[in-house]
Amino acid sequence: MSGSDNPYGGSYGGQMTASANYAAAPAAPPADGSHIKDTSTTGFTKDVLEESRRQPVLVDFWAPWCGPCKQLTPVLEKVVNEGQGRVKLVKMNIDDHPSIPGQLGIQSIPAVIAFVDGRPVDGFMGAVPESQVRQFIDRLAGPPGADQAAEIESVLAEAETLLAGGDIQGAAQLYGAVLQADPENAKAAAGMMQCLIAMGETARASQMLASLPEELAKDPAIQPVVKKLEQIEEARKLGDPVVLENQLAANPDDHEARLKLAKILNVQGDREQAADHLLTIMRKDRTFDDDGARRQLLQFFEVWGPKDPATIAARRRLSSILFS
Repeated sequence: MSGSDNPYGGSYGGQMTASANYAAAPAAPPADGSHIKDTSTTGFTKDVLEESRRQPVLVDFWAPWCGPCKQLTPVLEKVVNEGQGRVKLVKMNIDDHPSIPGQLGIQSIPAVIAFVDGRPVDGFMGAVPESQVRQFIDRLAGPPGADQAAEIESVLAEAETLLAGGDIQGAAQLYGAVLQADPENAKAAAGMMQCLIAMGETARASQMLASLPEELAKDPAIQPVVKKLEQIEEARKLGDPVVLENQLAANPDDHEARLKLAKILNVQGDREQAADHLLTIMRKDRTFDDDGARRQLLQFFEVWGPKDPATIAARRRLSSILFS
């Protein structure tokens, strides 16, 4: 998917930073232009033993006169090339280089030996079908996409850290890159919308939410954003916070004004003050709005997340009120 095809658009669908060094496209081939090469007795240490410390290496022992070799080798090459670097294939002609296969006890060909971390770890003999070759490589390198999935999780964690630290642009860039690699990644979509909200682009966040596929929009990772946008929309209708503050100064027991002010402060990012107002209502009158202050605070927690310092602090104070 190109940058122009990114459904989440804007200026945040571009390249990843250097700290997030994966791409949506398959891994780039090595410098020689291929994941496959021939080797010799003198090149075996570098091409196989040393290379296998970076990724699994399959060694195909073959000979020009071997009919089954001619059947197996194209299958090996096809599967290895499709893997785009999950494993490397090194071919050795045993007629030209007999010492290595002799040391390994290769007595018939075709024979394929897998090396990992400089050691032979597995192998097979004969012209096996393509399905078995794929299964063999999957055992060595893991299922296709496993490395990218782990990399995506790492990038998402970095983006979350950046967003929590106030680097909204940096977080948005990472979330956008993940969405290019995995357009229906719920965590990345939620993170991108959080970035847009943090930049005051609530209309764009709402548009992005509306454009999500129905199933993706129902994902639990998206729900805090849905509630946050609802809170923002509600707060816009609650009036002037200065007027509400004046009402409270005149009458500290005006719980309706205090509740409205808490909702406004929440969307303005003043979480501690928002929680303080709700806890004040709870201390004074648990019956107000059928314990509405507590219910509102729990909604705040759902949007803030369990690890947010404001959630942790307010939850501790909430417990002291409920169980004192």
